[in-house]
Amino acid sequence: QVQLVESGGGLVQGGGSLRLSCAASGSLFSANAMGWYRQGPGKRRDLVAVITSRGNTNYADSVMGRFTISRDNAKNTVYLQMNSLKPEGTAVYYCNADLGTVAGHCRSYWGQGTQVTVSS
Repeated sequence: QVQLVESGGGLVQGGGSLRLSCAASGSLFSANAMGWYRQGPGKRRDLVAVITSRGNTNYADSVMGRFTISRDNAKNTVYLQMNSLKPEGTAVYYCNADLGTVAGHCRSYWGQGTQVTVSS
């Protein structure tokens, strides 16, 4: 059974920092693109950042220069360092990864989500 487990959310004051982690586990063969999405209250789920297996990254304009995505391929883990957080960043943050299993399947997986609350 393949799963993504997130950690690192919480409450932070505006201007503060948080680091999210997401570890993929199970019968994995490969971890391809991994990324973070967020969904604020009453809003759709939007891409925050994504990183390929080769380390190429892409960010939403709203977080460019403040957030950094990285990964440890040996641990099948992706991180999101969030600096200069703003109240509008309050949302549930979801990890997403394109994973290949030893059974030969490849599909997109989602984590359970972690709440990030930024106070003003």
